[in-house]
Amino acid sequence: MDLRAYTRTYCDKDNRLAALSYFGTFAVYFLSLTVAIRYAEIWYLMLPAGGVFAFAAVRLYVLQHDTGHHSLFETRIQNEIAGHVLSPFTFAPFEVMKQNHNEHHAYVGNLEHRESGEIHTMTLREWQAAGWAQRLAYRLYRNPLVLVPLGAAFTYFIRYRWPKNTLRFGVLGVVLHNVVIVLLLALLYAIAGTTGVLVWLGFSFFGGMIGVFLVYLQHNFEDTYWDRRPDLNPQAAALQGSSCLDFGWFFDFAVANITLHDIHHFNARIPSYRLRRCHHNLPPEIAPRRIKFGEAIRAMGLKLWDEDQQRLVPFPPANAPGTLVTATGQTNTQEPS
Repeated sequence: MDLRAYTRTYCDKDNRLAALSYFGTFAVYFLSLTVAIRYAEIWYLMLPAGGVFAFAAVRLYVLQHDTGHHSLFETRIQNEIAGHVLSPFTFAPFEVMKQNHNEHHAYVGNLEHRESGEIHTMTLREWQAAGWAQRLAYRLYRNPLVLVPLGAAFTYFIRYRWPKNTLRFGVLGVVLHNVVIVLLLALLYAIAGTTGVLVWLGFSFFGGMIGVFLVYLQHNFEDTYWDRRPDLNPQAAALQGSSCLDFGWFFDFAVANITLHDIHHFNARIPSYRLRRCHHNLPPEIAPRRIKFGEAIRAMGLKLWDEDQQRLVPFPPANAPGTLVTATGQTNTQEPS
């Protein structure tokens, strides 16, 4: 099968489906936020509503990601306008984040350009050569109890106020984005007081944690792909180096199919509302390996890229710096670098 030709058949944009996804998600976002604020003192109503709001916030972020690829609506200007409107609700300034994400696509799987990825990954050789301070910092960074909650708080509430490459891709847009967020907070405070602001920020933070968890899994799993030029294979980097998560239809729908990340990296022009059909219509012989929830949780224990084994591995035992334990429990002895 010509996979490139196959995926092109799913690239048609449909403004009716795009509008339903876009405005429907906004409707759920505002309705669930209203319920969570209105019943903030009744925990068994507030928490489920807040959970729905958090997933709606993730879905808006994914739709903004689609607009950055011009793959949601039919025309470029429609996607650009939709992406800018989404910015204050996703906490991500559209133009700069679009350009940064396009760089991520250009360098996915490239060990020499890991700065373009969302989650930093050291190689085993770099780990073996690192001092204790660098190792400690990296251990803390890759600890899920740090990476997910603190990563979400830092990324969405601090880092995105001035993302990397802001000077390169648009200072004015970032400043206006931040001003609109302040105005939204002021409006919410005027309508719902401190409770409204805290509910919005609190469940936005929960949505951010879901987002960081998914971002981690998109390229961090045992048999992912990294390499260096000239050996780097762009197709393998897209398909093997990006995950296909299988958490069920409802989860895919809740996060606008960002779980199907391998085909997206192979052809970013496929709208999110066509990704699932594209995946599940693949013939069995080339269907991607789908990662279930249990394997996804275990992948959080993988920390380093081993260039010899060509797989992501846990930290080596402290008392045996040349010995690796793979995610399947096998041991492999290597000479220290």
